[in-house]
Order: sequence, then structure tokens, then C-alpha cells
Amino acid sequence: ASAIAAANRFVRTHPTHPHVDYAYYLKGLASFDEERSSLEKIFGTGDPSKRDPKALRDAYDAFKEVTQRFPNSKYAADSRKRLVSLLNAMAMSELHAANYYFSHRAYVATVNRTKNVIENYQRTQAVEEALGLQALAYREMGLTDLMHDTRRVLEKNFPASHYLKKLEASKDK
Repeated sequence: ASAIAAANRFVRTHPTHPHVDYAYYLKGLASFDEERSSLEKIFGTGDPSKRDPKALRDAYDAFKEVTQRFPNSKYAADSRKRLVSLLNAMAMSELHAANYYFSHRAYVATVNRTKNVIENYQRTQAVEEALGLQALAYREMGLTDLMHDTRRVLEKNFPASHYLKKLEASKDK
């Protein structure tokens, strides 16, 4: 938290400094690392998607600032790689919530979370699971037209998805 505060203070005080890109980069690193436990830091383990999504968004915003404002910075290439990783983690964070809601039979909440993944994280690995989970939630709510529509999108984009087998029983209904 103190590293983030120091980076923010530096950016506010010296917005035109030649190394302000480094302050944004450090802010991104510190935000990403903020929620990690000591064991995760030592062993380099842990799933970032299971951490506080606010820290993930803060890190994403800082790295995005580096890539947009300082595209030629020596930190831009690493920031771009981290942006991809953070997008995947944020999408998976939404899926964790969707799975929780699904397991508690809160199907409207499941659909809302999966819809967020499909709309906001289109180029992530989480879209397949979001579509599958959404179709299952529609099936459980008895919304067969929506389930069939979602299933068709899943089948077109992910023809080998394991969710298609789960939905197979519903295909002819």
C-alpha cells in the first residue's frame, strides 16, 4: 500500500518527469502484488483470479496507462503482457462468482456474471465456460429458447466444449 501511495504521490508531484512511466509501472506491480500472501510470494503460486478484483483492476489500469501514454517505454512490452494476464484473471474472477451463484441455484446472478464475461472479456479463455454456464443456468430456469441460442453460440465458437455434452440432453427439448 505504501508503494502505491508513493507512486501516486510521485505522479501527482512530477507528472512530466522523464521517468514517470516507471512510477506507473511500479504502481501496477505493487497493485498486482498487494493481495498475495507471504507463501504465494515465496513460492510464486496462487491464482490471481481468486484475489480481490479491485487490486486486479488497479493493476490493469496502471499497466494500461504505461502502454497508452508511454508506448515506447522500456516497460511497455512487459506491461502489455501483464495486461493480457490480468484480463484473464479478471474474467476468471467473474467466473468464480458465477460458479458460486450456480452452485447456490441463483441462476439470474449466474447469467449476469457470465454475461459480463462474454461482453467485457471477449478475447479471454473464460468465454467458453461463461457460455456453457450461462446455457446451463437458462436450462435450470426453464428458458429453453435462450438456452438453445447460447448453446448454438457455444457450439459455433467452441465445438469441442465439454459443456455441449452437458447440454446434449436439453437439445431436443
